[in-house]
Amino acid sequence: MNPGNKSGFFVLYKNKGDLSMSVSNNGNLKLAIQKKGRLTEKSIELIKLCGVEIDNYSERLVVPAYNFPLEILFLRDDDIPEYVQDGVADIGIVGENVLVAKNAQTRIVEKLGFGKCSLMMAAPENISIKSVKDIEGKTIATSFPRIVQNYLTENKINAKIIEISGSVEIAPALGVADIICDIVSTGNTLMMNKLKKSISVFESQAVLISSASRELNPQKKKYLDELHRRIKSVLTAKNSRYLMMNVPKSSLEKIEKVIPSIKSPTILPLADEKLVAVHAVIPSGYLWKIVDSLKSLGATGILLLPIENMIP
Repeated sequence: MNPGNKSGFFVLYKNKGDLSMSVSNNGNLKLAIQKKGRLTEKSIELIKLCGVEIDNYSERLVVPAYNFPLEILFLRDDDIPEYVQDGVADIGIVGENVLVAKNAQTRIVEKLGFGKCSLMMAAPENISIKSVKDIEGKTIATSFPRIVQNYLTENKINAKIIEISGSVEIAPALGVADIICDIVSTGNTLMMNKLKKSISVFESQAVLISSASRELNPQKKKYLDELHRRIKSVLTAKNSRYLMMNVPKSSLEKIEKVIPSIKSPTILPLADEKLVAVHAVIPSGYLWKIVDSLKSLGATGILLLPIENMIP
């Protein structure tokens, strides 16, 4: 800490794109997320769904929460694993692909279910890659050499890897490589460059990480446990829906067997004594698998509602 700094902040300088940032030394939990990219908005959305209020974060490097002992650090995604490893950030949200590529001393606290993508081999239209054996002897351009090398080693394949930072998809057209291995979401970029998806190498999603080599102090551990509890509540709710319907009492036993409820459904009386209201929490998307069975058993007024949080 700078002896002349009496504000309770220390300033960290790292040679990563001339990144400099101030992080408060006030005992709050520090969460690092991607400053700008495909994980940023979803990470902020998750934090807000956890009941954590934050100010406008545009163009800011550090944003404190109003109602939770948390500060959010906005970093390049490639830097997050190292910052968490070194204890500059206590926890971070980053893609699994980046985590593996950086090989930092971190551990996964929770898989978050968003930012899903595949690291895939892709080849020009005139090259046939139907199995991993077809990669033998090829030159592969990629921004993820560690992951690709692990894959080749696991499958006992000899191939040359060329590390390229950005615009990997143009490597075959330039004669730099035979095929590429890159992150694929929609596949539109591949089609624009006359490449076709071939083999999935690695499936990735956003994960919450902490340091594997540094222990949090008891107070920060308490904060993390509470935040983690809220995150799990949000994820459970996201993967569930609240089902409400009216059913004949005579069909109730059969309907209870059809509903894949997390717990026993709630049964409520109605003005019509021949009917009851059934409320249950079911997995997202499952209604369409059982709706015909429910209707055949006399269910009416079927409603399916989203759940914001669900605390076990």
